[in-house]
Amino acid sequence: MANAQTDFPLYLFHHGENFNTYELMGAHPTKQGKKQGYVFRVWAPHAQSVSVVGEFNDWDAEANVMKRMIDGETFELFIPSLKQFDAYKYCIKTSDGRTLFKADPYAFHSETPDAVVNNASKLYNFTEFPWSDKAYLDKRNHTNIYASPMNIYEVNLLSWKQHEDGNYYTYRELASELVSYVSKMGYTHVEFMPLTEHPFDGSWGYQVTGYFAITSRLGTPHDFMYLVDCFHKAGIGVILDWVPAHFPKDAFGLYEFDGEPLYEASQWDRMENKGWGTRRFDYGRNEVVSFLISSAIFLLEKFHIDGLRVDAVASMLYLDYDKEPGEWVPNIYGENKNLEALAFLRRLNEAVFERFPNALMIAEESTAWPMITKPTSIGGVGFNFKWNMGWMNDVLRYISTNPVHRQYEHNKLTFSMMYAFSENYVLPISHDEVVHGKASLIGKMPGDYYEKFAGMRAFLGYMMSHPGKKLNFMGSEIGQFKEWNYKEGIEFFLTQYPLHKKLGTMVKELNFLYKSTPALYEIEDSWDGFEWLAADDADRNFLAYQRKDRAGNTVVVMINFSGSDYKDYKLGLPKGSYKVIFNSDAVRFGGSGMIRKHVFHTDKAFSHGKENSITFDLPKLTCVYLIKTH
Repeated sequence: MANAQTDFPLYLFHHGENFNTYELMGAHPTKQGKKQGYVFRVWAPHAQSVSVVGEFNDWDAEANVMKRMIDGETFELFIPSLKQFDAYKYCIKTSDGRTLFKADPYAFHSETPDAVVNNASKLYNFTEFPWSDKAYLDKRNHTNIYASPMNIYEVNLLSWKQHEDGNYYTYRELASELVSYVSKMGYTHVEFMPLTEHPFDGSWGYQVTGYFAITSRLGTPHDFMYLVDCFHKAGIGVILDWVPAHFPKDAFGLYEFDGEPLYEASQWDRMENKGWGTRRFDYGRNEVVSFLISSAIFLLEKFHIDGLRVDAVASMLYLDYDKEPGEWVPNIYGENKNLEALAFLRRLNEAVFERFPNALMIAEESTAWPMITKPTSIGGVGFNFKWNMGWMNDVLRYISTNPVHRQYEHNKLTFSMMYAFSENYVLPISHDEVVHGKASLIGKMPGDYYEKFAGMRAFLGYMMSHPGKKLNFMGSEIGQFKEWNYKEGIEFFLTQYPLHKKLGTMVKELNFLYKSTPALYEIEDSWDGFEWLAADDADRNFLAYQRKDRAGNTVVVMINFSGSDYKDYKLGLPKGSYKVIFNSDAVRFGGSGMIRKHVFHTDKAFSHGKENSITFDLPKLTCVYLIKTH
């Protein structure tokens, strides 16, 4: 019998065009006749039979057997008298007679990983949330994101702060403490490492088992909505890390869901991500496309998320990613491009921007694949931003080098400008760079205790003035020496010590200066916003350039990355007077205070290709910003 409410959504699902599949599949409160209950639907085309098991039927596989829907691949059942938070799973009898107990791929809520029933799904009713972020959303939706400041604080919510007994802060506790902190520090956005449900804390959220369930470790979906709402009321955007590249092989999850490869690719060379021990999604399967794009839409729609950082895009695009010769099969053109994944990413971005034109879709993509941030209409992949992994690798190598040897690495600071305008970039110093023996950001700095802080301040001044949006991982702003450990909170007690506290003061002031200075962010897609003043002074580890805004205002950036103070350095500049607006060597930031002059006037003296110049003293490991006053 035809059912108008389900037949057409089911048709779209099978054609890879249902991006609200979460309204069809999963468990939903409903009423049949006079009975209130939940209707369950699950896609399991290879299953002999499927039943719903849970607390309500003592996990009896025979009690609530589901019926096949019109497509013959999806199972459906209404069960009356169920209540919110009841735990449940699907009991799947496979074609070869095995019995599998699976969590609901479309569940909105899940048990916490240490729960007795072991990662069961939980019934959850998405009642309306009393959002109070309309003013924020209206402003966001009328903002040119490319010409706006974006300074992202990357956070692992499970380990930003923890209670003394090791328990996590809840979403509502974070709404008080984290929102206040991020606002006070002057960041424009937060980026949460993955919060979709995952069984193992040590995966940092990157091995997802629930693509529609915000982790229950910290509270309910409505509690998370409250956190997002509080960020928005504070004027701070929220980006969520999202993982459509792979999923873990936990028995209760998507892994061979109905006894055979279903969500994962079935081809021998595409099924496994060997390096991560996970399964790759099958981007050529329409139902998987509907599933993943629905997850993205769900997060943006239900939780008012401002954007998604899409993890591991390179692993999706290349058939030979992390593979040796003979371990992969070329595509129909004899290439290493995954054409199905490319088509999926383009459709993903098209679907998101159709509904949320000002969303942030940020690709973590580490290769030279062209046009990642160009529209699909001209052959691009369709993201609007991309992490600049090349810049990250280069600058981290440079700052880790002893200043005595930095002259040989000078191109690591300048090479990024050869391609800075080829994509819309985010400059990331992320969680991946402060773990596994790589050292914390300040721990990478050479030299003694004082020099490490000086180097850190100079680097942050350089990063904030380089074209591209910014991202820094939590803890760097206070100079935590210890590598990030997902089991522990950030060592905020360090702010009791002068240099750590003063570094935090500098980061705060620099963040606010960045937000209030259009020359530092307004033009990031062309040379109109950038001019080299001194690019090739490798012997002295010196760098100088100008950033410009559309009104013609400029910020001059000068950086001494060497281990020596420079006296009477001459820098060519347009004729005029220049005022110091930022000095990383200021005493209040922990510096020496050697620069006492606040205004510099040019003299008629040729330097760096210009007829006029200023002469100044620049301490070692120091970054200075000047603005032209007239």
